[in-house]
Amino acid sequence: MEKLMQIQTESTTKLTKVLLLLGISLGYFMVLLDTTVVSIALPAIQNEWGGGIVDLQWVVNAYTIVFTGLLLSMGGIADKLGAKRVYIGGLVLFLAASAVTAAVPSLQWLITMRAILGIGGAALMPSSLSLLAHTFPKPAERARVLGIWAAVTGFAMASGPVIGGFLVDSFGWRSIFLLNVPLAVASLIITSLLVTEMKRKQGQRYDLLGQILAIAAISALSYAIMEGEAYGWQSLVITVAFGLALLSAILFLIVEAKGKAPMLPLAIFKNATVSAGMAAGMAINIGLSAILFVLPLFYEQISGLSAHLAGLALLPMTIPLAVNPIVTGRIVSRIGARIPMTVGFGLTALGTLLQTGVDVNTSYILSWGGLLLVGFGVSFTIPSLMAAVISSVPKEQTGIVSGALNSSRQLGATLGVAFIGAILNGSESFIVGMHGALIVTAAILLGGSLLSFLFMGRSMA
Repeated sequence: MEKLMQIQTESTTKLTKVLLLLGISLGYFMVLLDTTVVSIALPAIQNEWGGGIVDLQWVVNAYTIVFTGLLLSMGGIADKLGAKRVYIGGLVLFLAASAVTAAVPSLQWLITMRAILGIGGAALMPSSLSLLAHTFPKPAERARVLGIWAAVTGFAMASGPVIGGFLVDSFGWRSIFLLNVPLAVASLIITSLLVTEMKRKQGQRYDLLGQILAIAAISALSYAIMEGEAYGWQSLVITVAFGLALLSAILFLIVEAKGKAPMLPLAIFKNATVSAGMAAGMAINIGLSAILFVLPLFYEQISGLSAHLAGLALLPMTIPLAVNPIVTGRIVSRIGARIPMTVGFGLTALGTLLQTGVDVNTSYILSWGGLLLVGFGVSFTIPSLMAAVISSVPKEQTGIVSGALNSSRQLGATLGVAFIGAILNGSESFIVGMHGALIVTAAILLGGSLLSFLFMGRSMA
């Protein structure tokens, strides 16, 4: 009888952990779904309100700029207030903002609501990773769970373009934002009932000055890159924007080095895995965001595909993101992150280079092969990266480090969209600009492969 009760208790615990993992994953699922759905809807948004490449960049980057700037603070806030509280607060905000975004009257309002969505997304990301690290403390188990988490969220990238394309063609682009509502409700119910609150850090201060400087640096740099072609790269406006970005970044580092309660303790960069991981995270998201921005525009505006068909065309890249991370998690738990990351970056770079041979006269087979390599490459890289960095620090630092890691990744996403748009705007044709931007992207990804091989840890802690 006692043995039977023990078996029942273990089964209940496993079921609870499965549901908990599902509930937490749904939050990040929404964040990624929102990104991929918006990418496929950009041509429809442009058709309704007009505007050029820069306007579409702001639709994407209004979200990522705020998201990136707040991630550092949200990691510390999750440690101070409790990861569960921050996670649930982010869910409620994301739910409400998604509903409002579906009814915006203008492009300017759309960009504004995308920024508000970025606040909710920033709250969800580090708090979800902290909750997972707290629930699954053993490094090997955590690596497997992060693989599953990445697979669930990778499914968002796989389903986003297809579902989004169908919704855009059938009901208009506004319907894509309503997808978040039922997902947020489901995650809210599960996490409210099953997730236990983590121990909070008492007396921790909020680094307001550091937060302002971080957002100022990211915003000014993004503005300068995206608007440089319109104003002229040597114009006063762009020169001031670059100068403000540099000044804000320098002041940020000074504040964080001297502050009593920095949101980004610079001491964490003494850890080689953390330092290399931040740069690698930026590189992989530059590649992924550049591809997700330019290819839907190519498929829909140059090749003439519908939004639904354009979403289907991206499946060779997005399907591996949903399936392969589970395998990656198991590989990392056995041999460490170094080899999977190195191979992943290499595959992503090769797949990106293949896309430079694509134009209106080439067979889709070439694009299909390149996208497949990118999908497998990213799905090897990101789970390995996250598992390595988070497992390299003490549990009480997971909120800050996960916030810093994901902030570096989202900064990469912001810069990826910004620079590819700048190259497109400065090129004689869309095809020439696309090829040039993808060559630069591939070079950055090859740099990520070298970085991973040289500096990332060889085994899990």
